[in-house]
Amino acid sequence: MDRTHIALPAVLDDPAPDIARLALRFRRANGPVMKLMNRLGGRAEEAFAALPTEVRNRIEAATRTALDRGYRVAATGRHAPDLGPRGPMALAVLTGAAGGAGGLATSIAELPVTITVMLHAIRRAAAEEGFDPDDAATRLEAIQVFAAGSPLSSDDGVNTGFLGARLAVTGPALQKVLASAVPRLVSALGPKLMAQSVPVLGALSGAALNAAFIGYYREIAHVRFGLLKLSERHGVEPVLAAFNKAVAGPAIPRD
Repeated sequence: MDRTHIALPAVLDDPAPDIARLALRFRRANGPVMKLMNRLGGRAEEAFAALPTEVRNRIEAATRTALDRGYRVAATGRHAPDLGPRGPMALAVLTGAAGGAGGLATSIAELPVTITVMLHAIRRAAAEEGFDPDDAATRLEAIQVFAAGSPLSSDDGVNTGFLGARLAVTGPALQKVLASAVPRLVSALGPKLMAQSVPVLGALSGAALNAAFIGYYREIAHVRFGLLKLSERHGVEPVLAAFNKAVAGPAIPRD
């Protein structure tokens, strides 16, 4: 008996499951330590603002250098050792403890290492969302994760306006992104440095804060690159509308 093969309609590429997944990541980005930092952020920001101008300039210069070098190091990312899924977090904890052990001076010295570890975590998130982490455009987007917002600001951490304005990969574009990212990152890391500036106790807070910050930026990177991927298939406006609706939905219980 002949069997007639009937072509079934193609399954629609429904973005809803991915939208829900990204909304969950977004709403879980701020863990307990980060929430505590937000509550204490005012005092830490005041202490940071009270630092001598020379010290604050050193922090800003170290941040810009770390981002600039991290961008170029990412160009050879395929040759870098794979730290594994938990590697960046473990390294961030170790560097945070080492930085906080000697107060503000060692915290500033540790800053470039922390930022580089964060960039590696963002790079891994980009790869997990389907992007080539060694592509120049992806590296530029990685830095924009820092430019989009910070865990200690009122911004949403994604700044979805960036999604509709992809930049060409040029030297001026990189400088533009760095100019936007550096102040944002300094505003987040400055209070962190103050919180871990007390010798000995700073080692404990430095380890916890580094873990919290890398967790935050890793989650936000997943959200950003995930939304970028969905926007390529479904358009920016529909994806952002669905994402904003999902984020504003009922509370998501923690596991």
